[in-house]
Amino acid sequence: MWPMVMLGLGYLTPSVVFDTFGMASRDSQGHVPTAYALTLFAMIFTAISYGRMVRVDSSAGSSYSYALKTLGTHVGFMVGWLSLLDYLLLPMINVLLAKQYLSVIFPSVPAWIWIIGVTGLITIINIRGIESTASINSYFVYFQIAIVLVFIVLCIWHLSQDAPAANIFSLEPFYNSNFAFASIVSGATVLCFSFLGFDAVSNYVEEAKNPHDVVWAIILTAVIGGGIFIVASYFTQLVFPDITSFKDVENSTAPDISFYIGGKIFQIVFLFASIAGVFASGLASHASVSRLLYVMGRDTALPPRIFAYISPRFFTPVYNILIVAIVCLSSFFFSLENGIYSISFGSLIAFSFVNISSLVYYIRSREKISVKQFMMHVFVPIIGFSVIVVLWLHIKGPAFFLGIVWGIIGIVYWFIIRHYLAKKTKIYTKTLRANPSIASDNNIKL
Repeated sequence: MWPMVMLGLGYLTPSVVFDTFGMASRDSQGHVPTAYALTLFAMIFTAISYGRMVRVDSSAGSSYSYALKTLGTHVGFMVGWLSLLDYLLLPMINVLLAKQYLSVIFPSVPAWIWIIGVTGLITIINIRGIESTASINSYFVYFQIAIVLVFIVLCIWHLSQDAPAANIFSLEPFYNSNFAFASIVSGATVLCFSFLGFDAVSNYVEEAKNPHDVVWAIILTAVIGGGIFIVASYFTQLVFPDITSFKDVENSTAPDISFYIGGKIFQIVFLFASIAGVFASGLASHASVSRLLYVMGRDTALPPRIFAYISPRFFTPVYNILIVAIVCLSSFFFSLENGIYSISFGSLIAFSFVNISSLVYYIRSREKISVKQFMMHVFVPIIGFSVIVVLWLHIKGPAFFLGIVWGIIGIVYWFIIRHYLAKKTKIYTKTLRANPSIASDNNIKL
């Protein structure tokens, strides 16, 4: 279970709290910890729905598989397709962040070298298998948590120089004169990006020794990650009550935050921890999306010769891993803010339909359950879905437009592939009827 939690935390990236702090503080009007608390509230209910659906369907397709099982083929494909916007872009965002950090430390090195180098290294490790990915990932997560703890200690020391210790523990980051619920929701929409990872744990269910451990791994990843985000953002908000000291809030504010708190030496150490974080997230997200593509290929929702291929040497979906690597190279053309909102579009689709799938499965199963179980099976997904709808309403225009365009491409592709498969099946059925002797187990399965 714990290696899966570490993969989930690596996917979340504990140090990402500092990358998105500027944008979240701007949108929430200085209430980043409150925005994180609201996001965690939504994610816990959704994590419970994920856990329930893992028990129902132990395949690696996550929201795609659950929608396919409960809502039908067409809805299942569209949920998987729209979720790909989240899963495919996150590895690219990690490469983009790694490039930004490394460019600060080594400004004379061309950015394209970092993009190609980081993408290549992550791709090679993932091709070698999930065990090596989980092992390397754990060390990166521990390193990040250690640096976050050091950062908190430095924040306390920094604040104690200017104010009494009693003022260090204040409600100001959670509630002040600028508080407005609409602003908190707007900040929470940005911070959905930070929680991507607890849901991706469900993609490892087919490789888990005990699939039931995945349920607790999902919930623990959300709770532990959320706790780290709230505490770290609380102290950051105390030191930076406004965003005027940041050079560029639309990109990572981690370099500015670390330099102000600990000087140039701490900034370099801090950025190395951030590099470890995005590398860990890159490993985990790259592994996760390659398995989602594999399941969609196995179900013939995507061309199976490519997407359902498993390497006989490494037992990993090598073609999918290489495809994701190509997507990572698109980080040349994305800004961090547009990437984050686009990812939030895909993740909110996935979260919404996992809650819907959990509710629909209960209604169709007609199980005789206790009042407590009724609360879990009905109210939990309804509350989770309702909070996510509120976040949906605050997605920014460009990302929403990109999501709609991606959805239209998916619809067109689906009708083309369905027509092609239907035609192929019709031809095969006629051939089989004319020549019953050619039937075999392999042919029937195909």
